[in-house]
Amino acid sequence: MMKLNASRIYMIMGFMTSLANATMFTTYAIYQVVALGFNPLQLLLVGMALEVTVLVFEGITGVVADTYSRKLSVIIGMFVLGAGFVLEGSAMWLGDGGAGMSAFAWLLVAQVIFGIGFTFVSGADSAWMVDEVGEERAGGVFLKAKRVGLIGTLLGIGLSVAISSVGYNLPYIAGGLMYLALGGFLIVYMKETGFAKPEKTEERFSHWHSMKTTWVTGARAVRGNRILLMILVVTLFSGAASEGYDRLWQAFVIDDIGFPAAIGWNMAIWFGLIALASTLLSLAAVWSAEKRLDIVSEKFARRSLVVLTAVRVLGIAGLALSPNFAYALAAVLLIEVVTALTGPIYDTWLNMNVESRSRATVLSMLSQSDALGQTGGGPFVGWIGSRLSIRASLLASAALLVPILGVFANAGRRRKSGNSANRRF
Repeated sequence: MMKLNASRIYMIMGFMTSLANATMFTTYAIYQVVALGFNPLQLLLVGMALEVTVLVFEGITGVVADTYSRKLSVIIGMFVLGAGFVLEGSAMWLGDGGAGMSAFAWLLVAQVIFGIGFTFVSGADSAWMVDEVGEERAGGVFLKAKRVGLIGTLLGIGLSVAISSVGYNLPYIAGGLMYLALGGFLIVYMKETGFAKPEKTEERFSHWHSMKTTWVTGARAVRGNRILLMILVVTLFSGAASEGYDRLWQAFVIDDIGFPAAIGWNMAIWFGLIALASTLLSLAAVWSAEKRLDIVSEKFARRSLVVLTAVRVLGIAGLALSPNFAYALAAVLLIEVVTALTGPIYDTWLNMNVESRSRATVLSMLSQSDALGQTGGGPFVGWIGSRLSIRASLLASAALLVPILGVFANAGRRRKSGNSANRRF
């Protein structure tokens, strides 16, 4: 049997999940809007179903990963995700098949399954990798996985366009099957040697007691770490901002900006080209960062996050104020590149501030906070758009990111203060 180390397995996971996601999500709007005929309210309810599910289950599944096995949590998540995506792609057939549920109802069920699967993987995959390779090597692996994932995204974009030409729902089914195949691969090749399981006891309900203990440990880790506590609060704003941008930028380009009429391409081609361009630029940026930047340093990672967050704020605000398609395109590409760079650097910096024994739980708690922000803040940003304009919604999204700058700067001051105190005593 072929032997693969943890870093290679993590990169394979990044490639396969990126390939599957790009296959499904490049043309998802065509499926939901054109094939299923969903109106804006239904689209919003689909997103809320996903985020509420993540909000409810994120902490629970994170505790499972820290109590029993990160490997098991990841594998379960892959199979649950695959089932959810296959069901989502089948909603069009099931809704017309007289099963007593509409396609919209089936899609809501699929989103709940998708959300549960996501929470099993969220936090557990990165926690497993860090435990296996060590914190000092984790930053490089995060960047390599991101670069490999972008290659998967490139392939997925083309695959999505090709498959959707046969059937609008088929990209979801194809992506779901990829997740199922990845789950099978991980059963065979994924090992877990760096995770110290909690000691077993003979008490009745000891497993549930252990899960409760792990959750309390994670909550104390956040409460006792001012940096994590600040991030937990600001993640609410970050979630609201990302929900507003992710769901509105395409509508803004369509309704407020428009596409160059002289070229004569349809919207699907334009969005496909934008996805392709942003992926290529992100790939080049991540490759350059991987070769030249030392993100093992906590100080460097934090300063990089300050700069990248500031650029993202300016990018979203620039998109909102764009007078024409060229300016809007430049803003979107800038935002996508910055987002691609921010992910692995943020993951590295965050893991430097979390203890191994509660890492998956703490990361899941932060993801839960993000889901809460998206659930509560997304509709608020959308309400601004309905009362004023989409431009105003995008400006609100940019404003919601501003507090993060203060968090990173404050984290640096607190670390310096702590170091000074240690030197005095």
